Amino acid sequence: MQRLFVSVDLDGLADEVRAVQQRFGDASGLRLTDPEQAHVTLKFLGDTDPERIDDLVTELERAVADSGVEPFEARLGGLGVFPSRDYISVVWVGVCDGHGDRELTALHEAVEDRTTAMGFDAEDHDFTPHATIARMDHAGGKELVQDTVETEDPDVGRLRVEEIRLTESVLREDGPHYRTLESIPL
Repeated sequence: MQRLFVSVDLDGLADEVRAVQQRFGDASGLRLTDPEQAHVTLKFLGDTDPERIDDLVTELERAVADSGVEPFEARLGGLGVFPSRDYISVVWVGVCDGHGDRELTALHEAVEDRTTAMGFDAEDHDFTPHATIARMDHAGGKELVQDTVETEDPDVGRLRVEEIRLTESVLREDGPHYRTLESIPL
């Protein structure tokens, strides 16, 4: 089995993501993600039989066609948390309104339709285009994280989106490592 997801990678924005992460200082309990691996997840697929990959790629190509989305620019900025400011498990940068959010949502919906038709689990929450920049392991630095999210509004930068990727996540002691299995052009 391979642990898979569908993403739009933040190629070329690692330094900008790293700069945003530094705004949180050394908040206790906050584990930063690797800025080189930053991405917007369109769909988490989970453990997948490698024999399904060819069919999955075909369905992702159809999803791109279904979405009607052409290459576009997205602007990333602002901060948010999941699931709430009182209980933080994920810290993220968002996709700014009107600058790629509609296109990413259309891609997500088309991928969701095609993959659930294949038997993958449906999402149980609304889609919010974002890139995870940190995870909270414990609430030690929660107040610093809350203050930063409430007062900071970073502009991460612009991203030219020309493809979606089928990505494998390999869990290791030092965190997940991602490998692109297939790129599907818009």
